[in-house]
Amino acid sequence: MDDYRSATALLSAEIRPESQALIAANDDAYETEYDAARSRLSAELITAVVLGLLLLALLAMLQWYLARSFHRILNPGLMAATLCACIALAVGGQAIAASSEHLRGARRDAFDSVVALSRARAVAYDANADESRYLLVKQERTGYEQALLDKSQQLYGIGGVSIDTYDAGLEDTWSAYRTDPTDLRFTGEFRRELDNITFPRERAAAERTVETYAVYQRDDRTIRRLVAEGKEREAVAFCISWDKNKSNAHFGAWMDALDEVTEINRTHFATSVREGRGAVSGLLPAAGGALVAAAALTVLSLRPRLAEFRG
Repeated sequence: MDDYRSATALLSAEIRPESQALIAANDDAYETEYDAARSRLSAELITAVVLGLLLLALLAMLQWYLARSFHRILNPGLMAATLCACIALAVGGQAIAASSEHLRGARRDAFDSVVALSRARAVAYDANADESRYLLVKQERTGYEQALLDKSQQLYGIGGVSIDTYDAGLEDTWSAYRTDPTDLRFTGEFRRELDNITFPRERAAAERTVETYAVYQRDDRTIRRLVAEGKEREAVAFCISWDKNKSNAHFGAWMDALDEVTEINRTHFATSVREGRGAVSGLLPAAGGALVAAAALTVLSLRPRLAEFRG
């Protein structure tokens, strides 16, 4: 038992806090890189637009100069060069803007949810362990009840509830949400996910996660009721069984639902990253090619005029 307590203390006081700190550190590092990349892309977009407009202005002035100096209304080569410059400006701006939007989608729409759901998963496993500890360490049951409630509040926070009233509070607040999805009277990691619904099937998966979580919460009350009735053997069997309608089976269903909504966000994160890279690799070469064509057409269009000037 002493070894068990030491292992529990190690998990609660060191391993889980350090894992949460690692998640937070990675998230902070990503946020720093994200802010820097968005700022860089914004600066690049402004620069591209300014330079593109200056190029168009120069081509327009050159067209005007040639028309005035050589008495020609239009220079077809310069018109084509101007068109190529417009294409380069539009395509280059689209590439940078698309890359910035895909970056935002990867970070805000997908990764923010992945972080919240990853924290939720870590808390969930620790809460499940608290449920087992409640049965194993009889003299510390009150502490493990409170530990379970604290972790429950991290997942689905409800103000002013105890371990005995948490289920009712969960039912009331969830019923309010189901009636009106904008009526979110709870906090925690599940709230962070529901505030960030973006992708197809994500809302249904997130709601299923909360609903399977509610079933698991009710199982804990069943365990405590059996203990209060002196049926500890039945409480242990209910807690550790993977049979249908038993606690571990419900915990597994909850984790499956959590994995599903996490995978939806991970998939879209990968898609946003891939499409962002595709926008750069696909559109920027086209913009560069249009600029080269504009330069070549400008030179070709000026050669006859320069020959006339020399003549």
